[in-house]
Amino acid sequence: MKHWIKLALAALAALPLSLHAQGFPNKPVTAVITFTPGSATDIVGRIVMAKVSEFWGQPVVVENKPGAGGSIASGQVARAAADGYTLLINSNAHAVNPAIIANLQYDTLKDFIDVVPLAFQPNVLVSSASSPFKSVADVVSTAKAKPGAINFGSAGIGSGTHLNLERFVDAASIKVTHVPYKGTPEVVTGLLNGSVDLYWAPISAILSNVSAGKLQALAVSTSTRSSRLPNVPTTGEAGVPNADAPLWFGVWVPAGTPKAVVDKVNADVRRAIASPDVKEKLANLGNEPVDMTTDQFAKFVRDEMNTYGRIIRAAGIKPQ
Repeated sequence: MKHWIKLALAALAALPLSLHAQGFPNKPVTAVITFTPGSATDIVGRIVMAKVSEFWGQPVVVENKPGAGGSIASGQVARAAADGYTLLINSNAHAVNPAIIANLQYDTLKDFIDVVPLAFQPNVLVSSASSPFKSVADVVSTAKAKPGAINFGSAGIGSGTHLNLERFVDAASIKVTHVPYKGTPEVVTGLLNGSVDLYWAPISAILSNVSAGKLQALAVSTSTRSSRLPNVPTTGEAGVPNADAPLWFGVWVPAGTPKAVVDKVNADVRRAIASPDVKEKLANLGNEPVDMTTDQFAKFVRDEMNTYGRIIRAAGIKPQ
């Protein structure tokens, strides 16, 4: 008899969570985005969440909370109720921040559940049209012959473009000179006026200059070619394997969120990404589709954290 009483009590204890999960969502959901309106993270997040909102029949209210490399927004979501009504939309910064930000106000692994990726966007290795560097082979051979002679721009120390550079340098076993700028527009200007030799640029930032013949694209940082630059090889195809460093975006929820809710968010986001209108909008911006279960995404995030941690240590970047 005692055994049956215990089972009944356990079932009753679980009932509210089960009912909550089955009815989710029955009110507006907040999506906290880690970067400013108009950023790549913001644009991708808004496109996908607008479709998810249609599926749910509930508003998904976007709240931009930029600052400290996305860690301010992440801290806010980590402290939110674990009920699925507060989502975090972030980029690679989620995997990078533990290695570059000292004293984070949350534990990246313990305080979040990895729900689903949104898209991958390649960075593109670009040089000016007048540059002698016409291929990745040119870059690698020159860097090996003259270590430190090539200047690579970035959008700032610890930025995604900087880490893409460090990943490439590590994979190619070369030495170059890093020149940090304030942001991508400044680096592109530096390329065009000859102040810097090369840049791993977000694809959306250089497509117009590549199309106009002002910049030349040497490689993309993804494992497959970009549909927007189909004639540009991947780093692996260009002779530098293990240098993949795409810009990527995903969704997280606070630890403790019911599994049924997590699974529903995963399924509905994946359905949104697969819908023709969302797929077209993302592709027009240079994004590549991605499809993962929660377990696959969790493994991916942890692999990225390990890789970025190793690269950041090798580059001598100290947590700030």
